[in-house]
Amino acid sequence: MIPLRLKAELPPLIEPLVVRLRDRRTEDFQPDCEAVLLDVSGGWREYDYGGFSLRIHAAPHEALDGDVLLAQPGRSSVNRIIRANSVHNTLVITERCDQLCVMCSQPPKTGHADLFAQFGQAAMLAPPGATIGISGGEPLLYKDQVFDLIDVSLARRPDLRFHVLTNAQHFGRDDENWLREVAKDKVLWGIPLYSPTAADHDAIVAKAGAFDNLMQSMDTLARAGALIELRTVVTARNVEDLPRLANLITTDLPFCSSWALMQLEPIGFGRMNWDEIFHDSSIDFEPIARAMNIALTRGLDVALFNFPLCTVPETHRKYAMATISDWKQKFIESCGECSVRARCGGFFEWYDQRRGFAQVGPV
Repeated sequence: MIPLRLKAELPPLIEPLVVRLRDRRTEDFQPDCEAVLLDVSGGWREYDYGGFSLRIHAAPHEALDGDVLLAQPGRSSVNRIIRANSVHNTLVITERCDQLCVMCSQPPKTGHADLFAQFGQAAMLAPPGATIGISGGEPLLYKDQVFDLIDVSLARRPDLRFHVLTNAQHFGRDDENWLREVAKDKVLWGIPLYSPTAADHDAIVAKAGAFDNLMQSMDTLARAGALIELRTVVTARNVEDLPRLANLITTDLPFCSSWALMQLEPIGFGRMNWDEIFHDSSIDFEPIARAMNIALTRGLDVALFNFPLCTVPETHRKYAMATISDWKQKFIESCGECSVRARCGGFFEWYDQRRGFAQVGPV
């Protein structure tokens, strides 16, 4: 597991600080937002930031050059919010959410820290051509601020792209022009849809009217020509309805660019409710396969997220992406002999083999 929070000794801070670490001073070094490495000793790396000492604790093998850190007053650690050598960089806008999904990997909290200014600074320091994730909680509880963050970032860094994960409860007709003019080709909207019926979807997300709100938002996004990736977490509650969901998507939502079928993440509410909602695809992949075949036959791109390759039949294995973020990915003992490990996403760091897939092993 790659640490995203690092122990640190910071200079006195009055407000949150965003800084990019550099191993050496280059010709384009930016002293107002970059710190340069001075010394490495005993697991600590000392950086110079405008004459102040910034000390970061990291393992010797950990590459930090180009990483963007967020430091906050009164804390003894920093967050790596953008890693230069990773494609998995996500800004967690808020931990608040207006849904309470039964399998949520990051259960919502009531508090909120406004760090939009700092997130904007971080975007400017991202590597060229980076895709930056925006997530929560529900980020569009702060829709105006999120739109402004994307707007300003793209104006200054047109090479960037954004991938926004949202429950699609907050789009309105007045958003259509912005979606069309600013975000159309630069933002992919990742939107969860869990069932073909309003009652079942609403029950899974624990919000009455969520399905209808989502469909209204989809109408707005469709008229704007937005890029949409539908996401469905596979659970014991919805697995048998997946073929019907495939029919709904390809019939009523043909403008969606892709559909991600996602295996359950065993943390948060997913771990709390695991015994009730986990569907073991290693022993019963049939309803997933039927849903995929319907969608693929009708021209919709389909991908499997968080499915170890050994839990997917060979007929559908090519659709399983190595999507588990590198910072929370692990391989179990039997993976050492697997011939396809290099292209497998592996398992979540918190995966428990005693409660997990019944059939795993080298492919």
